[in-house]
Amino acid sequence: MRVAVVAGPDPGHAFPAIAICLRFLEAGDEPVLFTGPRWFDAAREAGIGVRRLKGLAPRPADDDADAGARIHQRAAYISTEILPELSAMLPELVVSDVLTAGGGMAAERLRVPWVELSPHPLYLPSKGLPPIGSGLAPGTGLRGRARDTVLRKFTARAVRTGTRQRELARAGVGLPAADPGPAARLIATLPALEVPRPDWPAKTHLVGPLFWEPTDRILDPPPGDEPLVMVAPSTAHTGVDGMVDTVLTALDGAGVRAVISMLDEPRADLPSWARAGLGRQDELLSRASVVIGGGGHGLLAKALSAGVPVVTVPGGGDQWELANRAVRQGSSLLIRPLAADSVREAVRRILDDPGFAAAARTAAAGAGDVADPVDICRRVAGGVRAG
Repeated sequence: MRVAVVAGPDPGHAFPAIAICLRFLEAGDEPVLFTGPRWFDAAREAGIGVRRLKGLAPRPADDDADAGARIHQRAAYISTEILPELSAMLPELVVSDVLTAGGGMAAERLRVPWVELSPHPLYLPSKGLPPIGSGLAPGTGLRGRARDTVLRKFTARAVRTGTRQRELARAGVGLPAADPGPAARLIATLPALEVPRPDWPAKTHLVGPLFWEPTDRILDPPPGDEPLVMVAPSTAHTGVDGMVDTVLTALDGAGVRAVISMLDEPRADLPSWARAGLGRQDELLSRASVVIGGGGHGLLAKALSAGVPVVTVPGGGDQWELANRAVRQGSSLLIRPLAADSVREAVRRILDDPGFAAAARTAAAGAGDVADPVDICRRVAGGVRAG
């Protein structure tokens, strides 16, 4: 099966896209990844064909004050930019990241079936949940359900506006205004981070997290027997600033060792009990007792899959939602605002209370109760509605 996988270059979206490409390769399929050039070399080394995802650069006409218009108009523009190369590869299926909707639009324009990949929990609105992003647990009892109803009314107008903007963008590239949606949705998260809802959409499948390591390098922790704390600052632009300096201050004299996992160049001004750099996170997690991170889905799901509890310091985007879900699951403590005293106290609590690690192991134990994303994609490409 020839399959095009379309995802932006942000690590939280590019890495799961590369991971699913590797799944296709292992199954004997022919994936081609459309993304930013930052990941071309690594993808090629893994045997994945790559194409530049055109249309990512901001345009003068983009309205930065209106995120909805920018997202949908950009999606339509991207669909036009990638259409020639996408058409030339004669794909039998397109897998499009949830934030790179242009891939799905381009597939529709070519009359090729497409699947949406969400590298996080399902974020569609639900009649049984508070608005996604609130971080709230579903309300219970008359008062709780009434609260959720009121909150959904507050966000319903924004949802309707976004639908209209998407319809206009679709019509502008010759598609029917009404969006039929993908042939299937792949929700790439742990069951422990998903929330039950009474209106789970048809053709929507929990497939488990999709992990990919951008390096084979092993980053050795500092010597010693003290508990190892893995620190992974958010790679998203919405992440909290100053995490590394604050965490180093917090952990100084706390009787722990620290490894700071970074995609960028490491710092040299570190104490003897800390290391920093690029290294395989899965290997670090096999030795870590606690993780400190921004609450982004990639790190959170990876830590819980390894049975390691997390101190989350959420920034913007969906980090607040995810951090609160992990707290309710019992495997995490949440800090906001970021402060050294709070970090030190949270790390100490997790190390002293085995319940956090037990909850993380429970999350890991449920990771196998998911569907096979390649099987779903093959059924869609073969003309079977994956419902």
